[in-house]
Amino acid sequence: MGKEEVLKKIKEMKVETVYLQFTDILGSLKSVAIPAERMSESFEKGTWFDGSSIEGFTRIHESDMYLKPDPETFIVLPWKEGSVIENKKRTAARIMTDVYNPKGEPFEGDPRNILKEVLKEAKSMGLTYNVGPELEFFLFKPNNELKPSPHDIGGYFDDPSKDLALSIRNDITSVLKSFGFEIEMAHHEVAPGQHEIDFEYGDALTTADRAITLKYVVKSIAQMYGLEATFMPKPIFGQNGSGMHVHQSLFSGDSNVFFNSNNEYKLSETALYFIGGQLKHVKGFSAITSPTVNSYKRLVPGYEAPVYICWGQINRSALIRIPRYSPGREKATRAELRCPDPSCNPYLAFAVMLKSGLDGIKNKINPGKPVNEDVYEFDDTKLKDLNIDTLPVSLGRALDEMEKDGIVKSALGDYAYNKFLEAKRKEFADYKLQVTPWELEKYIRSI
Repeated sequence: MGKEEVLKKIKEMKVETVYLQFTDILGSLKSVAIPAERMSESFEKGTWFDGSSIEGFTRIHESDMYLKPDPETFIVLPWKEGSVIENKKRTAARIMTDVYNPKGEPFEGDPRNILKEVLKEAKSMGLTYNVGPELEFFLFKPNNELKPSPHDIGGYFDDPSKDLALSIRNDITSVLKSFGFEIEMAHHEVAPGQHEIDFEYGDALTTADRAITLKYVVKSIAQMYGLEATFMPKPIFGQNGSGMHVHQSLFSGDSNVFFNSNNEYKLSETALYFIGGQLKHVKGFSAITSPTVNSYKRLVPGYEAPVYICWGQINRSALIRIPRYSPGREKATRAELRCPDPSCNPYLAFAVMLKSGLDGIKNKINPGKPVNEDVYEFDDTKLKDLNIDTLPVSLGRALDEMEKDGIVKSALGDYAYNKFLEAKRKEFADYKLQVTPWELEKYIRSI
């Protein structure tokens, strides 16, 4: 969709307000509303804002920035916005934007721009990076104590008698389809109140935009049902956490360069090197793909979350899983990275994942032999014999690994790399000062 088509649609749909959306460096969705009649000006000159108050953006003395709307992402919202004063419903739309500095250059701390830069590197090698993320989330009954209260007692693939969110998921998928999403599956997940909605893979930039849009829609629809949606990785003790498994492939034109019919796993040499690069750098980019203190409560053995750095086929304990090949589906050959979670900024996550894979291709990094056994059953001796390492056990350790990895720094650029580390070091320092209910229960009377 071009600029003129957007302006035409605004007029036809009688849109009154357009939300210009972008993310801060941590992945939080930001939005500024402009009257629809200002969209033409926004396309031509941008919409200025104060970047000094956005996490990871500029300092107070250099705060002027502007948003440049991407017409391809324009969407008319299917729900109406009420007005108490005029007693009527208004039509609104949203559009994703890129962030620019006053000199008219893409802002180096804009996550969307960071992904674009790494995609250019892939393009220079004749490659397109396609991804398909699976975002899991919880629906909770609201309460004032921030105690998770699942809205149902359903489990994995449960029928509607236990799955009270059937109508909610149907509404979410209906809205996403109206936005152009190709929905592949929607279902109840393992934990009470946990769900997953999968959409068709696509190029990394479009898919990152869609991941942000899915979270926006899920939270909006849940609110309409009087529920709270969260993409927090591990909100309930003793239950499975929410992941964002990412299926990945590289294409050259219309051809999947990951596919090789002569290989046992139908993987090309390029695919194996790509996997090798990600396995080498995963500890370094863990703080990006699993960016919260809570992320590391999910990354523990026993809850279907991968912690062991290895790859295999049909092995859900492996960090990278290779789905089994189906004849005639060569384009579906892919590598599934299972450690990311939905609290991450998808633009940054896809950027570091791609950069790591490209490093593997350029330097022909061998991923080692596949592991097709349940790694959770291995003892320390066998893990050592097979040279299987583990992911960082905390955000603090992940940040230490990030500081050692030049590829991650190269993917983010100096500015975003330093801003991200600064924000996350502060977050981890704040966490270490907290006295948790577990500590009180464990120690206050026993010591």
